[in-house]
Amino acid sequence: MLKRFAFPKAKRLVKNQQFKAVLDHNIRVSNDLLVLYIAENQRQYQRLGISIGKSAGNAVVRNRLKRLLREAFRLNQDQIPNGYDYLLMMSPKWLEKYKLDDLDFKIAEKSFLELADRVAKKIN
Repeated sequence: MLKRFAFPKAKRLVKNQQFKAVLDHNIRVSNDLLVLYIAENQRQYQRLGISIGKSAGNAVVRNRLKRLLREAFRLNQDQIPNGYDYLLMMSPKWLEKYKLDDLDFKIAEKSFLELADRVAKKIN
């Protein structure tokens, strides 16, 4: 039986208050491209929020980055622990390392999986 890799609204952090709650816990892991903040959420599932600053580029570029990161999370959500809220933010190093034309799913997924592995080790 195939597992469903949905990303319903219940699994999203959307309110400013939710983002602040994750940032206040100040547990984070990072790599060259992304910073991942973590906070317990007392639920049986994980939730994701994505924040891309205006320094990343215009709205088209920021939305493309968000779509890539959401898809990386959606396809690999079984690799990160349940019961936590995750806030993904783009590291300023992303812009130093890659041109805006180089935005691709493989880079985003590789970076996300690296963080997911580090999160699993840090939490357990």
